[in-house]
Amino acid sequence: MIVVTGATGNVGRSLVQALADAGEKVTATSRRVSGADLPDGVRARPADLTDAGSLHPVLDGAEALFLQNGGADAHLLDPGQILDAARAGGVRRVVLLSSQGVATRPESASHGGVGRAIEDAVRRSGLDWVILRPGGFDSNAYAWAESVRALRIVAAPFGDVGLPTVDPDDIAEVAAATLREDGHAGQVYELTGPALSTPRQRAGALAEALGEPVRFVEQTRDEARAQLLRFMPEPVAETTLAILGEPTPAERRVSPDIERVLGRAPRTFADWAHRHVAAFR
Repeated sequence: MIVVTGATGNVGRSLVQALADAGEKVTATSRRVSGADLPDGVRARPADLTDAGSLHPVLDGAEALFLQNGGADAHLLDPGQILDAARAGGVRRVVLLSSQGVATRPESASHGGVGRAIEDAVRRSGLDWVILRPGGFDSNAYAWAESVRALRIVAAPFGDVGLPTVDPDDIAEVAAATLREDGHAGQVYELTGPALSTPRQRAGALAEALGEPVRFVEQTRDEARAQLLRFMPEPVAETTLAILGEPTPAERRVSPDIERVLGRAPRTFADWAHRHVAAFR
């Protein structure tokens, strides 16, 4: 049995589907998961990563664990207790969804510090481990959905700064492969898209998918900061703006790891836009 945490998120939902399609026995867990969210045959078990005790019944009898890094609640996790629960349940393999920022922004408590502590706990767990470090997600474009639907406008800062954003479905496929296949233990995979794309270019890809013009409006840094502060703490907002506006060479590097694991190139943002265009209509 494979347990997938964060099963209703952008990566977790696709991962559960991929594992179910491959015939695996899957338990999907998140705070509010239900059978209605899941493919037929997948077991739903609510649990909270910030309460490691809630994971014991979920992990009982599991062989492998997909562990997402807690997102905004990462600082509340006790990764040692989570991994103790995994071992007690019989888990032998753990795949951690971490973040590129652990390597590229180690000085940032919000991106590097907490993430590094979780990665270190996984490395010390005694389990076969794999660490996935994606960069920015293509699905971050959902933040533009309301303005595109209402006004056919994308507003974003740093319109001509390119980053190799990654399709969450590609992350899920890599996770599925590393959960199911031998030969990945001890690997750290950096996951990116196939090429740099700018916010202006991503707005153009959405316009092409819609078959209608979408106007790009470049925000100032202060405008973008004010928008980010509505839903994230100030340190996270500042680091996010630094990545978007002044990415390091490592953050702009196109990684070969998706192709190395899956035997095919990663999907483009245009691919993602066409598959998810309904959210922007």
